[in-house]
Amino acid sequence: MAVTEMQLYHRCYNSWLALRFYATGCFQRVDGDLFGLHNSTVCRIVSRVSRSIASLKNQYIRFSPTVETAAGFYRRAGFPGVLGAIDCTHIPIQNPGGVNGELFRNRKGYCSINVQVVCDQKSEITNIVARWPGSTHDSRIFDNSQPCAILENQAYEGHLLGDNGYPCRSYLMTPLLNPQTPAERRYNSRHIAARGVIERLFGAWKRRFPCIKDGLRTKLDTTLTVIVAVAVLYNFGKRRGDELHFEADEDLHEDREDREDDQEHNANPSGNARPRVSLG
Repeated sequence: MAVTEMQLYHRCYNSWLALRFYATGCFQRVDGDLFGLHNSTVCRIVSRVSRSIASLKNQYIRFSPTVETAAGFYRRAGFPGVLGAIDCTHIPIQNPGGVNGELFRNRKGYCSINVQVVCDQKSEITNIVARWPGSTHDSRIFDNSQPCAILENQAYEGHLLGDNGYPCRSYLMTPLLNPQTPAERRYNSRHIAARGVIERLFGAWKRRFPCIKDGLRTKLDTTLTVIVAVAVLYNFGKRRGDELHFEADEDLHEDREDREDDQEHNANPSGNARPRVSLG
């Protein structure tokens, strides 16, 4: 069925409204006032557009490391066999309420979604898991994720690079907490240099889409969809050369401090994460 001019106008209008919400992180009521729409209408538009964008996830977000992936990490930091860098970041949300509402309250005292991201050498997102409450430990999210299952089945030869919130395994390399020898210090420095790509990803992603930095106040289902949608849009922009350059990297520095604090809290001298109470 042909799309009429009016239908095309409404689609563009709705997309514009949703993109403004992603890019400003403002209250939906503010968007409604600007566009002359009721708050409930804005909610429906953001939800509908987000579902449409998130449906492209398999097209833009795919964990399929290649020889070029490992070569890119090696050129960057001299660390061989790297299939990607992995980390989690907290996306603030309003308390969803209900029986499980407090499970979303993380260690820092605010409610969040603990989002796991894997990226390649070009800082593109290759896998995202956005469904676990903020109290869930990073290692538990990984153990229940697709990349973990793929690597355990030895579908790829190589390893991911993670922080000390993860257990050290043959396919998941973590830093040494107390390096003693020059070789151990070199290992840590190369590890940090290679894994820095995901630090920059989180900084650029949240700078590009302030809605996930300042906090989402939508319904929980819509919140999870928005997170995936802005991940798709991030990769879409990366593939078209839309790089985000910033000088002071204040947002990146703040996000790194939060996650380093989590690492110190979660790790023990063996590099394995201490278990915490979480969903399920």
